[in-house]
Amino acid sequence: MWGFLVALISGALMSIQGVLNTEVTKQTGIWVSAGWVQLTAFLTCIVLWFFADKSPVGAILQVRPWYMLAGGVIGAFITYTVIRSMDGLGPAKATLLIVVTQILVAYAIELFGLFGVDKAEFEWRKVIGAAIAIAGIVVFRWN
Repeated sequence: MWGFLVALISGALMSIQGVLNTEVTKQTGIWVSAGWVQLTAFLTCIVLWFFADKSPVGAILQVRPWYMLAGGVIGAFITYTVIRSMDGLGPAKATLLIVVTQILVAYAIELFGLFGVDKAEFEWRKVIGAAIAIAGIVVFRWN
């Protein structure tokens, strides 16, 4: 139940963040906005680490394989693409496409066991669920 609630909060925060970042971009620039997002996220992580975690920072240098450390770079491009998609499509359509794409890519990662994830068996019900989500895009009146 807790995971379900956290996922709902995450989705809401992503939508709000996308709208806020898009508005900041209109007043500054795409990379100024994306940089601000990354900088403030970093500062927030430092504060939360200090009060809540205190895992050894040097452990990051022991992470293998190295490509696992690409999350920050990917995060910068996520910020960029969310801003651009929300600006071009509006928050609702952009978020719908983003979430459906997340579902499809996440399922492919599970099916093929990519990035250290345990390989999952193919399930028709998941394919049907993804198809329903794609149909939701059409129902949402994609123009």
